[in-house]
Amino acid sequence: MARQCETCGKKVQMGNRVETRGKAKYLGGVGTKITGITRRKFVPNLQRVHVTMPSGENKTVRVCTQCLRSGAVRKTVKQKPFSMAVAKK
Repeated sequence: MARQCETCGKKVQMGNRVETRGKAKYLGGVGTKITGITRRKFVPNLQRVHVTMPSGENKTVRVCTQCLRSGAVRKTVKQKPFSMAVAKK
């Protein structure tokens, strides 16, 4: 599953890159003209994160930023390795 979100399935989409030239009419020109259309890729913003799965295991997955922000995945909680005991008086 290269370049695909493992949560929502978002993947690379194809689109067009439209190149224009000329001055817009509202700025006093004769209008913009399309001078070229080429194909391009829309690539999702994927991040490698440590996720706690519903079964309880920790796993590294590739997740898009929308899933991270919406809370669709739960990141692994990193525990403190050591803490000092507070002396009571």
